[in-house]
Amino acid sequence: MTTVMRDGAELHFDDLDRRLGWVADGGPIVFHHGVGSRAEAWAGWDAALADRHRLVRLDVRGHGRSPVPPGYPWTLDALVGDLAAVVDAAGLDRFHLVGESIGGTIALAYAARHADRVRTLTVSNGAHRGAPIRNLAPWASVLETGGGAAWSAHMMPMRFHDAALDPLARRWFEEQQATADPAGVLALAATLAATDLTPQLAAVTMPALLLHPDGSPFIPVALMAELFELLPDARLEVVAGARHGLPFSHAGHCSRALAAFLATCGA
Repeated sequence: MTTVMRDGAELHFDDLDRRLGWVADGGPIVFHHGVGSRAEAWAGWDAALADRHRLVRLDVRGHGRSPVPPGYPWTLDALVGDLAAVVDAAGLDRFHLVGESIGGTIALAYAARHADRVRTLTVSNGAHRGAPIRNLAPWASVLETGGGAAWSAHMMPMRFHDAALDPLARRWFEEQQATADPAGVLALAATLAATDLTPQLAAVTMPALLLHPDGSPFIPVALMAELFELLPDARLEVVAGARHGLPFSHAGHCSRALAAFLATCGA
């Protein structure tokens, strides 16, 4: 674990380097999680990737170990700036970028602004436009009446089918999700809902992998299909039997898909 100071508060990120000396280096991968998650939620991807890739995973403001600075603006620019601060602190010049949910939106925005630094882009259960996203409205009342624990319980059936996780993994995710900063949760949702990256997508010319569940209650498959049509070099896989927690519940499947994608890109 390491940190970088930004806006008067630390941003925490994990920097794992378990590359094998006899395996060709595929380049670093940076992971950006979504609302209610944290860096450790990507750990299930390590087995398929750690032998040839350095793995950098940040905790978003108000999640995990990254506190919220006083007066933090909760804008897309600020969130992209946080990502930029992490990759700079890690000393990364060019890297593969992976984002899920709003992390995918932030990754898209970063890739549009810094296309020279992003070798490949992967977006899982994410969106380039917030207006069509569904089921965000109840969050405020659930948080107000029941706090983080009630909101996390509300979210779990939207993230995972009943049999999707081992009980210990399900309990861990629900417990850590409940610790997300409530004001940050609502601010991230509002930021996402107001975002439209469509005019910027022409700059996202690097190879892109789009992973999407067939059953997200938030982002319809049609919205991901729209993103696929707008990107010049994209591949789309819709994963059957998954909900919005796809990167956690299907970590093995998604990480193997990423490994295969990177191999076709020469990484």
